[in-house]
Amino acid sequence: MNLLPDGVTLRDAVPGDEGLVDHFVRQLAIYEKMEHLATGTPEMFATALFGAPPRVFALIVEHEGAPIGLALYYFNFSTFMARPGLYLEDIFVDPAHRGRGIGKAIFRELAARALDQGCARMEWSVLDWNAPSIAFYRALGAVGMEDWTVQRLQGDTLARVAGR
Repeated sequence: MNLLPDGVTLRDAVPGDEGLVDHFVRQLAIYEKMEHLATGTPEMFATALFGAPPRVFALIVEHEGAPIGLALYYFNFSTFMARPGLYLEDIFVDPAHRGRGIGKAIFRELAARALDQGCARMEWSVLDWNAPSIAFYRALGAVGMEDWTVQRLQGDTLARVAGR
């Protein structure tokens, strides 16, 4: 049984897709009002996706052969469960194609990949103001991690902590 909407396909990114990945990341950054933070380049995405070892994986969403979306993910690890997890870093579907079940198809595919890799869980973050996405995630059965907050070191602070 094909669970994808008509004309929609999901495929793994291949070398040459780094510009496409960059494009969708920038579209997501615009949607999230964070375009100024999107400083990656296609070359940087090529290294992350196709270097040895790859640091991230990309699922490209196409409708009748035209790219319409992206999911970027990587594997992390739960020390308490002693098992890997799949972390969905970003997901984006072109606004003209939303509401057709594409997001659900992406989550179905990534959940299957997580299980195939022996993952104990699948996680992601969402901006607290993004009510449509939060409602979608709750409809899938996702549970918010109310007791946890994200902490981050980056830029000069990261270098200072590293002693550099």
